[in-house]
Amino acid sequence: MKTLLLKIILLVAALWLPLSAYAAKTILIFGDSLSAGYGIAVAESWPGLLRQELARSHPDYRVVNASISGETTQGGRQRITGALQQYRPAVVILALGANDGLRGFNVAGIEANLGKIIEDVRAARAKVLLVGMKLPPNYGEAYVTQFEKVYPKLAKKYQIRLLPFLLEGVVPQQFQADNLHPTKDAQPLLMRNVLKELRPLLRR
Repeated sequence: MKTLLLKIILLVAALWLPLSAYAAKTILIFGDSLSAGYGIAVAESWPGLLRQELARSHPDYRVVNASISGETTQGGRQRITGALQQYRPAVVILALGANDGLRGFNVAGIEANLGKIIEDVRAARAKVLLVGMKLPPNYGEAYVTQFEKVYPKLAKKYQIRLLPFLLEGVVPQQFQADNLHPTKDAQPLLMRNVLKELRPLLRR
């Protein structure tokens, strides 16, 4: 009888493990090279560090990074539907716009693209963490100001959580030679910046 009971327990445990993994809620990171780990090992990027942190603190969540180097808001708008269908996330960390700004794209277009992505994510019943960016001052005060206002404006309009600036706290020596992408040493800081705003979404 004891042997039979032990076999039943082992069988239930074997079945439960994959089911629990499948039931894990997905956090989808949807960004550009700043989130894709450009110039560093993927495991050392802030999404990789976030994956490790949540495996300890929130094991009921898994992190999927669908970021692409060079991605624009238009590109993100075109592929968000497929990403939502593929991963069915509970939370989307939306970190796009930097490439648009660096290329001097029309601010109204950037806002419209991000707005459409947010609407699609919410229609899929996922929460949104919008990650803001800032531009170097050499792009002109007027353009830089208009660009930076897009993120808080969208956060207010859609009542979503906002990280005002992904690179907050990163110092000049923590950038790679291109002066655009943070080094490995800066990634823990980026991860903490994101995690601070992400945590409230995981408690709801």
